[in-house]
Amino acid sequence: MKIISIINQKGGVGKTTTAVNLAAGLSQLNKKVLVIDLDPQGNATTGLGLSNLEDTENSIYGVLNSRKEFVNVIKKTNFTNLDLVTSTVDLSGIEIETADDQRRAFILKEKLAYFMSNNEGKYDYILIDCPPSLSLLTVMALVASHSLLVPLQTEFFALEGITQLIKTIERIKSNLNQSLEIRGILLTMYDKRNKLSSEVESEARKYFQDKVYKTVIPRNVRLSEAPSHGVPVLIYDKTCPGSKSYYNFTDEFLDQENNMENVA
Repeated sequence: MKIISIINQKGGVGKTTTAVNLAAGLSQLNKKVLVIDLDPQGNATTGLGLSNLEDTENSIYGVLNSRKEFVNVIKKTNFTNLDLVTSTVDLSGIEIETADDQRRAFILKEKLAYFMSNNEGKYDYILIDCPPSLSLLTVMALVASHSLLVPLQTEFFALEGITQLIKTIERIKSNLNQSLEIRGILLTMYDKRNKLSSEVESEARKYFQDKVYKTVIPRNVRLSEAPSHGVPVLIYDKTCPGSKSYYNFTDEFLDQENNMENVA
């Protein structure tokens, strides 16, 4: 099981959209995927058709406050091969509730390690949808993950924001998780009519080189509509530009996986 966090401290950059649609794309290719919604807003939860307003204890909040184990809170979605650990707004209180725990940054890692040791082979991928901040929840995800996927919107200030994120990742890598790596950077909200989009893309590829995926995700109305229907865009409208891009990204993601295994 590979644990991959989808992360960016900025909001509205396509984190949840990427988590939900990568999960859907992988599941359609017979990969078994668990999505963990680690954002108190619960957008990945509603985006996969479940409620973020009820059953608080049987959510990621129940796991992090040690009242539940992962095996108790995993829920089936309406999509084959795709399960979910939901989130609720109560998750926003976990930082205060764990204030006296000196090892609180490791809670998620330890809970996941216990689950994985007892459920070997149950999932191919665990995707963690992180909150739009560099909070304790994000640190927990960074400590627990094998690698990171960073959605980067092709807009002004995007590269400045990612510099701060890289510094945080390096600190976590030095002190808490030496094996943590950025798996790749996915350019989102790309508008080919806008010169700025191509300029940000050029700068990102120049700076991060082969860490930037070839696939770019365009601005697309159907991408915005799909969450309100509780389904990934790959199911809501398979032929729209957003779906085609996420299908391409899923293929590129798996090709990257194969290349990493061949190198190893």
